[in-house]
Amino acid sequence: MSEAASSAPTAKVPDSPGRRAWRRLARHRPAIVSAAFLALILLLALVVPWVSPHAAAQGSDLQFSPPDGSHWFGTDVHGRDVFTRVFAGARISLLVGAVGAGVSLVIGVCWGMIAGYVGGRLDGWMMRIVDILYSLPSIVFVIVLITTLETYVKRWVVDWAPGLAPTVRMLLLFAGLGAVSWLTMARIVRGQVLTLRTRPFVLASQSLGASHRRILFRHILPNVLGIVIVYVTLTVPAIILYESFLSYLGLGIQPPEASLGTLIAEGAAQINPLRVFWWLIVCPGAVLALTLLALNFLGDGLRDAFDPREN
Repeated sequence: MSEAASSAPTAKVPDSPGRRAWRRLARHRPAIVSAAFLALILLLALVVPWVSPHAAAQGSDLQFSPPDGSHWFGTDVHGRDVFTRVFAGARISLLVGAVGAGVSLVIGVCWGMIAGYVGGRLDGWMMRIVDILYSLPSIVFVIVLITTLETYVKRWVVDWAPGLAPTVRMLLLFAGLGAVSWLTMARIVRGQVLTLRTRPFVLASQSLGASHRRILFRHILPNVLGIVIVYVTLTVPAIILYESFLSYLGLGIQPPEASLGTLIAEGAAQINPLRVFWWLIVCPGAVLALTLLALNFLGDGLRDAFDPREN
Protein backbone atom coordinates (compact mmCIF):
# COMPACT_ATOMS: atom_id res chain seq x y z
CA MET A 1 0.00 0.00 0.00
CA SER A 2 2.85 2.34 0.78
CA GLU A 3 4.44 1.47 -2.58
CA ALA A 4 1.22 2.29 -4.40
CA ALA A 5 0.97 5.53 -2.53
CA SER A 6 4.55 6.42 -3.31
CA SER A 7 4.09 5.60 -7.00
CA ALA A 8 0.94 7.72 -7.30
CA PRO A 9 1.54 10.91 -9.31
CA THR A 10 1.75 14.05 -7.25
CA ALA A 11 -0.78 16.77 -7.94
CA LYS A 12 0.68 19.66 -9.91
CA VAL A 13 0.13 23.21 -8.80
CA PRO A 14 -2.02 24.92 -11.45
CA ASP A 15 -0.03 27.28 -13.63
CA SER A 16 -1.90 30.56 -13.18
CA PRO A 17 -1.54 33.58 -15.49
CA GLY A 18 0.15 35.44 -12.64
CA ARG A 19 2.86 32.79 -12.29
CA ARG A 20 3.49 32.82 -16.03
CA ALA A 21 3.68 36.63 -16.00
CA TRP A 22 6.30 36.68 -13.24
CA ARG A 23 8.33 34.02 -15.05
CA ARG A 24 8.30 36.14 -18.21
CA LEU A 25 9.36 39.16 -16.16
CA ALA A 26 12.26 37.19 -14.67
CA ARG A 27 13.46 36.44 -18.22
CA HIS A 28 13.27 40.12 -19.20
CA ARG A 29 16.86 41.12 -18.47
CA PRO A 30 16.52 44.93 -18.96
CA ALA A 31 13.59 44.99 -16.52
CA ILE A 32 15.49 42.98 -13.88
CA VAL A 33 18.60 45.17 -14.25
CA SER A 34 16.39 48.28 -14.01
CA ALA A 35 14.68 46.98 -10.88
CA ALA A 36 18.08 46.32 -9.26
CA PHE A 37 19.27 49.81 -10.23
CA LEU A 38 16.13 51.42 -8.80
CA ALA A 39 16.59 49.46 -5.57
CA LEU A 40 20.16 50.78 -5.36
CA ILE A 41 19.02 54.37 -5.97
CA LEU A 42 16.32 54.02 -3.32
CA LEU A 43 18.83 52.59 -0.83
CA LEU A 44 21.31 55.41 -1.48
CA ALA A 45 18.53 58.00 -1.22
CA LEU A 46 17.54 56.65 2.19
CA VAL A 47 21.04 56.12 3.59
CA VAL A 48 23.43 58.69 2.10
CA PRO A 49 21.83 61.89 3.53
CA TRP A 50 22.03 60.40 7.04
CA VAL A 51 25.47 58.75 7.04
CA SER A 52 27.44 61.07 4.76
CA PRO A 53 30.27 62.87 6.60
CA HIS A 54 29.60 65.92 4.43
CA ALA A 55 25.87 66.16 5.20
CA ALA A 56 26.23 69.47 7.07
CA ALA A 57 29.68 70.53 5.86
CA GLN A 58 29.97 73.76 3.91
CA GLY A 59 32.34 76.69 3.67
CA SER A 60 33.82 79.24 1.32
CA ASP A 61 37.05 77.25 1.05
CA LEU A 62 35.07 74.31 -0.40
CA GLN A 63 33.16 76.41 -2.92
CA PHE A 64 33.01 74.92 -6.45
CA SER A 65 35.45 72.10 -5.73
CA PRO A 66 35.51 69.67 -8.68
CA PRO A 67 34.84 65.96 -8.13
CA ASP A 68 37.63 64.19 -6.26
CA GLY A 69 38.17 61.37 -3.79
CA SER A 70 36.62 63.33 -0.93
CA HIS A 71 33.66 64.86 -2.80
CA TRP A 72 32.64 62.39 -5.51
CA PHE A 73 30.26 64.83 -7.23
CA GLY A 74 32.14 68.01 -6.23
CA THR A 75 30.71 70.89 -4.19
CA ASP A 76 28.28 73.71 -4.96
CA VAL A 77 28.31 77.48 -4.53
CA HIS A 78 27.92 77.15 -0.74
CA GLY A 79 30.57 74.42 -0.40
CA ARG A 80 28.01 71.66 0.15
CA ASP A 81 28.72 68.13 -1.03
CA VAL A 82 26.80 67.54 -4.26
CA PHE A 83 26.82 63.74 -3.84
CA THR A 84 24.91 64.06 -0.57
CA ARG A 85 22.53 66.65 -1.99
CA VAL A 86 21.84 64.60 -5.13
CA PHE A 87 20.63 61.60 -3.17
CA ALA A 88 18.72 63.78 -0.72
CA GLY A 89 17.06 65.30 -3.80
CA ALA A 90 16.46 61.84 -5.28
CA ARG A 91 14.57 60.94 -2.10
CA ILE A 92 12.25 63.92 -2.59
CA SER A 93 11.81 63.22 -6.32
CA LEU A 94 11.01 59.55 -5.74
CA LEU A 95 8.57 60.51 -2.98
CA VAL A 96 6.80 62.95 -5.31
CA GLY A 97 6.67 60.32 -8.04
CA ALA A 98 5.34 57.60 -5.73
CA VAL A 99 2.71 59.78 -4.05
CA GLY A 100 1.63 61.34 -7.34
CA ALA A 101 1.30 57.89 -8.91
CA GLY A 102 -0.67 56.77 -5.85
CA VAL A 103 -3.10 59.68 -6.28
CA SER A 104 -3.39 58.82 -9.98
CA LEU A 105 -3.98 55.17 -9.11
CA VAL A 106 -6.78 55.81 -6.62
CA ILE A 107 -8.65 58.42 -8.68
CA GLY A 108 -8.12 56.75 -12.06
CA VAL A 109 -9.07 53.22 -10.97
CA CYS A 110 -12.18 54.32 -9.06
CA TRP A 111 -13.31 56.67 -11.86
CA GLY A 112 -12.71 54.12 -14.61
CA MET A 113 -14.33 51.21 -12.75
CA ILE A 114 -17.46 53.18 -11.92
CA ALA A 115 -17.82 54.55 -15.45
CA GLY A 116 -17.24 51.19 -17.11
CA TYR A 117 -19.40 49.16 -14.74
CA VAL A 118 -22.41 51.47 -14.55
CA GLY A 119 -22.32 52.50 -18.21
CA GLY A 120 -25.11 54.45 -19.85
CA ARG A 121 -25.54 58.16 -19.28
CA LEU A 122 -23.27 58.27 -16.22
CA ASP A 123 -20.45 56.73 -18.25
CA GLY A 124 -20.98 59.33 -20.96
CA TRP A 125 -20.84 62.25 -18.54
CA MET A 126 -17.80 60.91 -16.70
CA MET A 127 -15.87 60.37 -19.93
CA ARG A 128 -16.79 63.85 -21.20
CA ILE A 129 -15.21 65.30 -18.06
CA VAL A 130 -12.08 63.28 -18.82
CA ASP A 131 -12.11 64.59 -22.42
CA ILE A 132 -12.41 68.18 -21.21
CA LEU A 133 -9.48 67.77 -18.82
CA TYR A 134 -7.50 66.10 -21.61
CA SER A 135 -8.01 69.16 -23.81
CA LEU A 136 -6.25 71.41 -21.29
CA PRO A 137 -2.45 71.79 -21.49
CA SER A 138 -1.44 69.62 -18.54
CA ILE A 139 1.63 71.53 -17.38
CA VAL A 140 -0.20 74.88 -17.61
CA PHE A 141 -3.14 73.38 -15.71
CA VAL A 142 -0.80 72.16 -12.94
CA ILE A 143 0.88 75.57 -12.67
CA VAL A 144 -2.46 77.40 -12.45
CA LEU A 145 -3.86 74.89 -9.98
CA ILE A 146 -0.83 75.00 -7.67
CA THR A 147 -0.54 78.80 -7.68
CA THR A 148 -4.29 79.25 -7.12
CA LEU A 149 -4.46 76.76 -4.26
CA GLU A 150 -1.30 78.17 -2.71
CA THR A 151 -2.73 81.69 -2.75
CA TYR A 152 -5.74 80.66 -0.69
CA VAL A 153 -4.11 78.04 1.51
CA LYS A 154 -1.08 80.19 2.37
CA ARG A 155 -3.25 82.71 4.20
CA TRP A 156 -4.52 80.05 6.59
CA VAL A 157 -1.09 78.48 7.02
CA VAL A 158 0.66 81.79 7.75
CA ASP A 159 -1.98 82.72 10.31
CA TRP A 160 -2.27 79.40 12.11
CA ALA A 161 0.78 77.24 11.42
CA PRO A 162 3.62 79.07 9.64
CA GLY A 163 6.01 76.17 10.22
CA LEU A 164 3.87 73.93 8.02
CA ALA A 165 4.23 76.09 4.92
CA PRO A 166 6.86 73.85 3.17
CA THR A 167 4.81 70.72 3.93
CA VAL A 168 1.61 72.32 2.61
CA ARG A 169 3.40 73.40 -0.55
CA MET A 170 4.60 69.84 -1.11
CA LEU A 171 1.08 68.50 -0.55
CA LEU A 172 -0.25 70.98 -3.10
CA LEU A 173 2.38 69.75 -5.53
CA PHE A 174 1.21 66.17 -4.95
CA ALA A 175 -2.40 67.20 -5.49
CA GLY A 176 -1.64 69.18 -8.64
CA LEU A 177 0.42 66.43 -10.26
CA GLY A 178 -2.09 63.76 -9.27
CA ALA A 179 -4.95 65.85 -10.68
CA VAL A 180 -3.62 65.57 -14.25
CA SER A 181 -2.04 62.10 -14.22
CA TRP A 182 -5.14 59.96 -13.60
CA LEU A 183 -6.89 60.61 -16.92
CA THR A 184 -5.17 57.90 -18.97
CA MET A 185 -5.50 55.48 -16.05
CA ALA A 186 -9.27 56.08 -15.98
CA ARG A 187 -9.60 55.42 -19.71
CA ILE A 188 -7.56 52.22 -19.57
CA VAL A 189 -9.48 50.85 -16.58
CA ARG A 190 -12.84 51.78 -18.11
CA GLY A 191 -12.01 49.92 -21.31
CA GLN A 192 -11.04 46.81 -19.36
CA VAL A 193 -14.16 46.96 -17.18
CA LEU A 194 -16.43 47.33 -20.22
CA THR A 195 -15.05 44.01 -21.44
CA LEU A 196 -15.10 42.25 -18.08
CA ARG A 197 -18.64 43.19 -17.03
CA THR A 198 -20.12 40.87 -19.69
CA ARG A 199 -17.92 37.90 -18.78
CA PRO A 200 -19.70 34.79 -17.43
CA PHE A 201 -18.14 34.98 -13.95
CA VAL A 202 -19.46 38.53 -13.49
CA LEU A 203 -22.93 37.60 -14.79
CA ALA A 204 -22.95 34.57 -12.50
CA SER A 205 -22.10 36.75 -9.49
CA GLN A 206 -24.90 39.13 -10.38
CA SER A 207 -27.40 36.27 -10.71
CA LEU A 208 -26.35 34.97 -7.27
CA GLY A 209 -27.18 38.35 -5.74
CA ALA A 210 -23.65 39.64 -5.11
CA SER A 211 -23.49 43.35 -4.37
CA HIS A 212 -22.01 45.77 -6.87
CA ARG A 213 -19.21 46.57 -4.44
CA ARG A 214 -18.29 42.89 -4.11
CA ILE A 215 -18.33 42.39 -7.87
CA LEU A 216 -16.14 45.44 -8.46
CA PHE A 217 -13.52 44.77 -5.82
CA ARG A 218 -13.61 40.95 -5.67
CA HIS A 219 -14.01 40.01 -9.33
CA ILE A 220 -13.26 42.95 -11.62
CA LEU A 221 -10.41 44.75 -9.84
CA PRO A 222 -8.10 41.67 -9.63
CA ASN A 223 -8.50 41.20 -13.39
CA VAL A 224 -7.38 44.75 -14.20
CA LEU A 225 -4.59 44.78 -11.61
CA GLY A 226 -1.92 43.66 -14.08
CA ILE A 227 -2.39 46.53 -16.51
CA VAL A 228 -2.81 48.96 -13.58
CA ILE A 229 0.60 47.92 -12.17
CA VAL A 230 2.15 48.42 -15.59
CA TYR A 231 0.71 51.89 -16.02
CA VAL A 232 1.71 52.95 -12.50
CA THR A 233 5.36 52.19 -13.31
CA LEU A 234 5.01 54.39 -16.40
CA THR A 235 3.26 57.15 -14.44
CA VAL A 236 6.02 57.53 -11.83
CA PRO A 237 8.69 58.79 -14.30
CA ALA A 238 6.19 61.14 -15.93
CA ILE A 239 5.36 62.72 -12.55
CA ILE A 240 9.05 62.95 -11.60
CA LEU A 241 9.68 64.73 -14.90
CA TYR A 242 6.77 67.11 -14.24
CA GLU A 243 8.10 67.86 -10.76
CA SER A 244 11.60 68.46 -12.08
CA PHE A 245 10.29 70.91 -14.66
CA LEU A 246 8.16 72.74 -12.09
CA SER A 247 11.09 72.90 -9.66
CA TYR A 248 13.28 74.23 -12.47
CA LEU A 249 10.71 77.03 -12.92
CA GLY A 250 10.67 77.69 -9.17
CA LEU A 251 7.14 76.32 -8.66
CA GLY A 252 8.03 72.96 -7.13
CA ILE A 253 10.15 72.04 -4.13
CA GLN A 254 11.50 75.11 -2.36
CA PRO A 255 14.76 75.59 -0.39
CA PRO A 256 16.04 74.39 2.00
CA GLU A 257 14.57 71.17 0.59
CA ALA A 258 15.93 70.05 -2.76
CA SER A 259 14.83 67.72 -5.52
CA LEU A 260 16.74 66.65 -8.59
CA GLY A 261 14.94 69.39 -10.52
CA THR A 262 15.97 72.13 -8.11
CA LEU A 263 19.58 70.87 -8.13
CA ILE A 264 19.66 71.07 -11.93
CA ALA A 265 18.19 74.59 -11.74
CA GLU A 266 20.85 75.63 -9.21
CA GLY A 267 23.56 74.21 -11.47
CA ALA A 268 22.18 76.03 -14.51
CA ALA A 269 22.21 79.30 -12.54
CA GLN A 270 25.99 78.97 -12.06
CA ILE A 271 26.75 78.77 -15.77
CA ASN A 272 28.77 81.80 -16.87
CA PRO A 273 31.04 82.68 -19.84
CA LEU A 274 34.20 82.35 -17.75
CA ARG A 275 33.73 78.89 -16.28
CA VAL A 276 31.16 76.11 -16.45
CA PHE A 277 30.84 74.07 -13.28
CA TRP A 278 29.72 71.03 -15.23
CA TRP A 279 29.32 68.70 -12.27
CA LEU A 280 26.49 70.81 -10.85
CA ILE A 281 24.34 69.88 -13.88
CA VAL A 282 25.80 66.60 -15.08
CA CYS A 283 25.65 64.72 -11.75
CA PRO A 284 22.00 65.39 -10.78
CA GLY A 285 20.99 65.27 -14.45
CA ALA A 286 22.62 61.85 -14.91
CA VAL A 287 20.93 60.44 -11.80
CA LEU A 288 17.57 61.80 -12.97
CA ALA A 289 18.00 60.49 -16.52
CA LEU A 290 19.13 57.02 -15.41
CA THR A 291 16.28 56.77 -12.89
CA LEU A 292 13.69 57.70 -15.51
CA LEU A 293 15.26 55.28 -18.00
CA ALA A 294 15.18 52.45 -15.45
CA LEU A 295 11.54 53.15 -14.59
CA ASN A 296 10.61 53.05 -18.28
CA PHE A 297 12.51 49.78 -18.84
CA LEU A 298 10.78 48.27 -15.80
CA GLY A 299 7.41 49.45 -17.11
CA ASP A 300 8.10 47.91 -20.53
CA GLY A 301 9.06 44.62 -18.89
CA LEU A 302 5.90 44.57 -16.78
CA ARG A 303 3.79 45.43 -19.82
CA ASP A 304 5.24 42.51 -21.78
CA ALA A 305 4.96 40.15 -18.80
CA PHE A 306 1.31 40.96 -18.04
CA ASP A 307 0.18 41.13 -21.65
CA PRO A 308 -3.07 39.09 -21.68
CA ARG A 309 -2.31 37.86 -25.22
CA GLU A 310 0.63 35.91 -23.76
CA ASN A 311 -1.45 34.11 -21.10
